[in-house]
Amino acid sequence: MIIDRPPMGWNSWNTFGEEISDAVIRETAKLMSENGMLEAGYNYVVIDDCWALRERDENGRLVPDPVKFPHGMRDLADYIHGLGMKFGMYSCVGEMTCASYPGSYDHEFIDAETLAEWQVDFLKYDYCFRPSQTPGHLLYKRMGLALANCGRDILFNACNWGKDDACRWIKETGAHMWRSTDDIFDDWNSVKRIAMQQTELQPYNSSGCYNDMDMLIVGMNGKGNVAQGGCTEQEYRLHFSLWALLASPLFLGCDVRNLTDDEFRLLTNPKLIAVNQDRGGYQPFMINALEDRPIWARMLENGDYAIGLFNLSDTPYRQYFSIADLGLSEHFGKKFEMENLWTGETSVLSGAFSRMLEPHDCEIFRAKLI
Repeated sequence: MIIDRPPMGWNSWNTFGEEISDAVIRETAKLMSENGMLEAGYNYVVIDDCWALRERDENGRLVPDPVKFPHGMRDLADYIHGLGMKFGMYSCVGEMTCASYPGSYDHEFIDAETLAEWQVDFLKYDYCFRPSQTPGHLLYKRMGLALANCGRDILFNACNWGKDDACRWIKETGAHMWRSTDDIFDDWNSVKRIAMQQTELQPYNSSGCYNDMDMLIVGMNGKGNVAQGGCTEQEYRLHFSLWALLASPLFLGCDVRNLTDDEFRLLTNPKLIAVNQDRGGYQPFMINALEDRPIWARMLENGDYAIGLFNLSDTPYRQYFSIADLGLSEHFGKKFEMENLWTGETSVLSGAFSRMLEPHDCEIFRAKLI
């Protein structure tokens, strides 16, 4: 299985945590299939931790909690597939998951076989309770091998939080995306921390195995399992813009049933999603060297550039760059038509470009050579 675009979807953890159920998953999937989110690209519906019983059955197989999932996982998968969506589940490299349910350690092949029987399309594979005698890279290789031999294409999300120099070995495991950071929480400091960690990690981001900056918190507004006060509308916009530009997988973490119209428009912005889903696979790069006030750029498949100006600091700041930072010289006689992907406004860049940004604000553009 080869992927050439960052995966998109929804995951239950940020909002629901342990309070998941068949009804919640079905209602969420049905709404996403009808309200335009599936059409926008959000096609995976993923159940995170806490879906199983505390013990395996007599054959060593994982067992769905019959109270939370009375119809079983194959029935749920069939329902989600019938909506035109894909079905994802969760496990862990350790003897237990992060919430102390059975992990896949020493059960990798039987678990991969079980997922295939349930028609699962996506596995989030966490890093809790790893036996100290077994290196993490071997545990991810085990599951990668098991999935590759299970008889079904299952997207492998290696969620090891960027620990143990995973950036250097994660592509050896067969992973299609890998968590480059610790968990996100619904507050500005968490967004900023993850954003500033990306500077050193972008050389490891590419088609086939994408850097996962963790799930989106847009629309949570201080409610749910990872709530820590929430963010402003401006901060959520910066969060989504940066994740899109840096080609992170885009997985909603909010309760989509409670989104406002403005939040829905933010999360389904077609021009930002087009940047995120660009098949060029080119590596983002920083134009400046200011980690809390970065200017990120990425060449796109058709020769355009996506350019984002971000102010992560707590004071206003004027951002500046020129066409020379994009590899051009004024002597070439070339210009860029700059389209603001939030406002739709256009301008022409022929030399230098600057913008004053308020704290925790951003502007993002698609630059077309003219």
